[in-house]
Amino acid sequence: MENAGGEQTVEHAAHGYIKEGDKEKILGRLKRIEGQVRGVHRMVGEEKYCIDVLTQIASTVSALEKVGLLLLNDHVDHCVRDAMAHGGDDADTKVEELTAAVERFLRV
Repeated sequence: MENAGGEQTVEHAAHGYIKEGDKEKILGRLKRIEGQVRGVHRMVGEEKYCIDVLTQIASTVSALEKVGLLLLNDHVDHCVRDAMAHGGDDADTKVEELTAAVERFLRV
């Protein structure tokens, strides 16, 4: 399967890797990030000072990175750990997926 960026993605039958309580925390963070993005949109529309807009963008990017780290940590704790415990090709696949995800995450 290809995502919107043309990169290959892997379909998985079941997810549920988010730790208990983290799902609500992540959804709450994403809701705040939505508000930040709307704020940036409004600031540009109102032609606010460019440095203020850039500061808000940096804050939004940082917030998204924190959500990404939470998801990456949960993925390692659940999907990768389970695959490693069972070994075989699935373990190799999960390690390759993890490496690719970290590479995408670190791209600037």
